[in-house]
Amino acid sequence: MDIVGVVKLIHVFLLATIKYSITFPYALLIGLDTTQAIIAITVGGISGFFFFYYLSAAIVRVFKNQKVVITNFVDKHFKFDLNRLFAKFRSRSSKSMRTKRQFVKFRNRYGFIGIIIATPVLLSIPLGAFLLNRYYSRKKHVFAYMVLSILGWSMVFSLIIIIIPHSI
Repeated sequence: MDIVGVVKLIHVFLLATIKYSITFPYALLIGLDTTQAIIAITVGGISGFFFFYYLSAAIVRVFKNQKVVITNFVDKHFKFDLNRLFAKFRSRSSKSMRTKRQFVKFRNRYGFIGIIIATPVLLSIPLGAFLLNRYYSRKKHVFAYMVLSILGWSMVFSLIIIIIPHSI
């Protein structure tokens, strides 16, 4: 494999860490072999989930614990009042509340399994990781279920690629 192939694999891997569902057709369009594409996308999706799951936990924890320190630092050094900005976002509740309601509605309607199944295809990997961390972090085997979901969707994509060329 030449350097262009390695760059393509890295590119597909990084894209799969963020938006899993569009990466498979993209990988085939840029000329990757089907096996290479499936492996890069699967490993990228799993790696992206682990990365964003722990990153979202760390960001929420740091921001929650250090909110006063962060706002004082920004106010002192950048002459920008974050408290006023937070109040402004809280007052504009129409769009933010609508988004929160959609998340809560999705969570209540489909629950843990719905988020697990929908994350690789409908939601993005970072959003699914954040939702699972936020609402189901205490649930056992979150990682195992998510890895199974990503592997399952890889199998679905593989079957589509195997079936479609034979039916045309």
